[in-house]
Amino acid sequence: MRFKLLICFLLLSLFCKAQYSFSGYTNPDEWQNTVYLSIVEDYRKMSGVYSEQIIAKTTADETGFFEFKGDMLSTENRIYRIHVDKCTETQQGINHFNGHCSDSEELLFIAKNTDTLKLPFSFGNQVFCKVESNNPRANAFLKIDSLKNDMRFAYGEVRSEANRKLNNKKWFTTLQDYGTALNEPVAELAIYAYLSDRSSDLHSYYVEDLKSNPYYDNLKERLEKAYPNAPYTVQYKNELAADRFMLASSSTINSSNTDWHIYLYIILAFSVLLNLFLLYRFWSQKHFSSQDLKSKLSKQEQVVLEHLLQDKTNKDIAEALFLSVSTIKTHTNNIYKKLEVQSRDDVKALFTK
Repeated sequence: MRFKLLICFLLLSLFCKAQYSFSGYTNPDEWQNTVYLSIVEDYRKMSGVYSEQIIAKTTADETGFFEFKGDMLSTENRIYRIHVDKCTETQQGINHFNGHCSDSEELLFIAKNTDTLKLPFSFGNQVFCKVESNNPRANAFLKIDSLKNDMRFAYGEVRSEANRKLNNKKWFTTLQDYGTALNEPVAELAIYAYLSDRSSDLHSYYVEDLKSNPYYDNLKERLEKAYPNAPYTVQYKNELAADRFMLASSSTINSSNTDWHIYLYIILAFSVLLNLFLLYRFWSQKHFSSQDLKSKLSKQEQVVLEHLLQDKTNKDIAEALFLSVSTIKTHTNNIYKKLEVQSRDDVKALFTK
């Protein structure tokens, strides 16, 4: 008898295919009756409404009930989204620009081709707040959203820069630890995408954390083991490699800039020393040149020269030296001849250039 039952079961399995069923309720008084099912293959586009991700749509009945079923999904866990909105199909092209829609409600979940998922109303007839599924990983994103709400509450308690910095440090680690504890690397990617988002306040912590924390390599290993061929794994590996390359390049540039600063200081110091040497050399040459010129004159002529360089007249020089004006003129002419010049201006030019 058991053998016959086994044979029947095997025969039935040949004609039956695994099927999924995702069903739930929307509020027909609030939302359009069209419900959309999307597959999310880019974890940077988890939240939002993207037409290229939609794989099926159905119409909710007058009670708001809808259901997606079939056998076309992957046999491995993937990220899916069900969403409704208040936009008519003619408005969607405008209102869903860049994935944003302010009048929409969505639910992210993890599922595979054999899963049954039910989305009943929660308190106050709220939609997409509760998940019932045979897949224990299905509600991982709801848990992450709940943790993010706790985080936002913590930020809002005291609005100050000091509080924000303390919370950044605390919640960065908290979110990472929580993602690891979920034991679902695909769900962890939602946390990774949030922490590494360049527009997030936490991005600076991510850049520093990436330098030494083994968490990122461990996540890569978990993804490669659980989902070796999934698009998420390829995307994560590429992003991680790119961020590390940018980090290494930035460090190299900073190091190079530091080296250039050192070289610049050396060049500036050398330039200052060279200028001081040239000034000293110029002064020295001028000094010895003046001494050489004065050595051609007699002591009395050197005294007269000093007065000439002070722009004194022959009469003033004569009175200062108790000599006659004619004697001063004689000394002045001798100075011109010995210095090979023609005037007082020429004499001054020799000793002031």
